[in-house]
Amino acid sequence: MSGGVYGGDEVGAVIFDIGHQSLRAGYGGEDSPKAEIPSSLGVWEDPVESPQTAHVSRKRYNIDVNSIQIRKKDMELVSLMKDGMIDDWDMFEKLAEYTYKQRLHALPEHHPILMTECPWNTRLKREKLLELMFEKFNVPAMYICKNAVLAAYANGRSTAMVVDSGATHTSAVPVHDGYVITQGIVKSPLGGDFVTMQCRQFFEERDIELVPAYMVANKEIVREREVPRWTRRQGPQPTATWTSYMVRDLLQDFQMNCLQVSDSPYDEDIANTLPMKHYEFPTGYNDDFGSVRLMIPEALFDPSNVKGVGASILGVGPLVTTSVGMCDIDIRPNLYGSVVVTGGNSCLQGFSERLNRDLASKTPPSMRLKIISANSVSERRFGAWIGGSILSSLGSFQQMWLSRQEYEESGKLILDRCS
Repeated sequence: MSGGVYGGDEVGAVIFDIGHQSLRAGYGGEDSPKAEIPSSLGVWEDPVESPQTAHVSRKRYNIDVNSIQIRKKDMELVSLMKDGMIDDWDMFEKLAEYTYKQRLHALPEHHPILMTECPWNTRLKREKLLELMFEKFNVPAMYICKNAVLAAYANGRSTAMVVDSGATHTSAVPVHDGYVITQGIVKSPLGGDFVTMQCRQFFEERDIELVPAYMVANKEIVREREVPRWTRRQGPQPTATWTSYMVRDLLQDFQMNCLQVSDSPYDEDIANTLPMKHYEFPTGYNDDFGSVRLMIPEALFDPSNVKGVGASILGVGPLVTTSVGMCDIDIRPNLYGSVVVTGGNSCLQGFSERLNRDLASKTPPSMRLKIISANSVSERRFGAWIGGSILSSLGSFQQMWLSRQEYEESGKLILDRCS
């Protein structure tokens, strides 16, 4: 038993679930992550003052919500992720160091670590991650697990069709007996960032200025739809990436407060009967929003009416039916019977109900359809992390850890046990 001394009651495992939007980190056995830290870091060059090293600069980083919100000249906000995979290893190392020291207050050498990965992660990146955690952070043991598998575990399933709608994409991933069926994975580039872009276009067309709260010194209360009267906060001119990130933050707040997925394909007459939602922007501009609340998220389910979106891009419902159709006929009933919904976009009101309606009309009559969607918003957002927390604290899992001793003996070949 290679990892029997780890996990269990003696030493809590650390769970890292990293996505394009944020890193969720905490201890195994707990209900929710202890920390959620943005995956975008503030990066700038700092000149090194030394006669021997003239014109040399050093990269500096600002990490976590409070630090990246500080306006700093020449500070770019850069994401360390690309297509769901770690792209910048220096930034990931800094983020992991910060998480251990400042948020978890833990020593990496005292805790085994379970890390999530997207189902299409490459062998090269997995090897790099293994090497970094064992050689730089000196973890005693680690395990790398597919986030779709963990989301299924979090909902009490080992076989499921996992629909994950996150920041950069929406994917349908079939999981059978705890293993991802790779040939059945179907992805769409429509995710939370696409919805944010649609919101931005809507406001730009109506000449509504999007100003982050951090740039507003004070404002006057104005009547509905009146031109806002506000004063800009003094400070250094921020970079375009910083401004873009902060505007995205504002739009995401609007999304979560106002947007709603329609029960049926978008119909303007029905949308106009929906109660209006009031929203106030940091500048003081405020308005009631009606049909647009349904119109914007409709693109996730029916992208055919959206300008600039190719006909080949699938909505959430067709993603699932296409994925199931690419799997063995024997397991299709089990996949339709356990459609697990997870990811940040699934927190939009009406998301699961709409998916259920779209799939009900496409599911063969011989198969029973069941949509599994956790009741609380945090359980849907942190599905993979919660699955990792459950898995790492199971007694039967303790022999699965890849220990430091095994890594020293076999090197990166031990990764085959995580496949």
